[in-house]
Amino acid sequence: MHAHISTLRGIVPPLVTPLVDPDTLDGDGVDRLVDHVVGTGVAGLFVLGTTGEGPNLSYQIRHAMIERTVAAVRGRVPVLVGITDSSFSESVSLARSAAAYGAAAVVAAPPYYHKPTPTELMAWVRALHDRSPLPIFLYNMPAHTRTWFDFETLKAAMQLDEVIGFKDSGGDLAYFDAVLKLKNEHRPEWRTFVGPEHLTAAATGLGGDGGVNGGANLFPRLFVKLFQAADRHDADEVDRLQKYVATLGAIYAQGDGESSVVRGLKCALACAGLCSEATAIPWSPLGPPERVRIQRVVEDIKSEWDCS
Repeated sequence: MHAHISTLRGIVPPLVTPLVDPDTLDGDGVDRLVDHVVGTGVAGLFVLGTTGEGPNLSYQIRHAMIERTVAAVRGRVPVLVGITDSSFSESVSLARSAAAYGAAAVVAAPPYYHKPTPTELMAWVRALHDRSPLPIFLYNMPAHTRTWFDFETLKAAMQLDEVIGFKDSGGDLAYFDAVLKLKNEHRPEWRTFVGPEHLTAAATGLGGDGGVNGGANLFPRLFVKLFQAADRHDADEVDRLQKYVATLGAIYAQGDGESSVVRGLKCALACAGLCSEATAIPWSPLGPPERVRIQRVVEDIKSEWDCS
């Protein structure tokens, strides 16, 4: 195991996947985005998650994204790879690719489409543990998988050496707190992260290890400073920075449906000259009116807060 992955702590941006068109990776965009984010104090990078459109992408693009990101990072921070899939064998294939290219760990949400029972969920965790060449973070993403990791499954998963942590995007702080209590009792060294940006400071204050926040693609230093303030229990600084994080909500609300978050973020990144707005089908770039509003939000945050 990469020594630093077992002590991972801080902000781990879930990278968007830069595309030229729905079926072509934008390699130069990957390089620019990685260089924009790495070196700002982030603890690692996470590719092929929800923000990275992971399950929407072809396997060819997913494998290419792993290779290009690891190459661009050049060992500066650990790279975590999303392997979530409805097909177990494809998840294992992505895990093997991640290991071959030099990633540090994999991240897996439960198989979707057929909702597993708790018994089936634990069978999947064990099978993944037995076949993955890299350490595993379990990923709670009930909005997309329709499955919450129940506490009995988590307690059993904590007994598996290579299941080393947990990312929670359920949005329920009481659930996250219960997971922290469980890990403190059964596996104190387990790494625990939250996805929702507005919960990162609170979750860190409870004893969590950081955030996997989409906005850190755009303003990584903002989120690094937010985590640091929460970690030292500096309530005034948390409140000050949280206002800027809340402002990012206007970027995520310009389109319709679940796609608006990623489409808005990609639009903002295009405004910043980092990558194009292209997305996987069935999504499409936002229109000119939304782009103008997003450009204004980005400029307002930049002018009020030093995000350089």
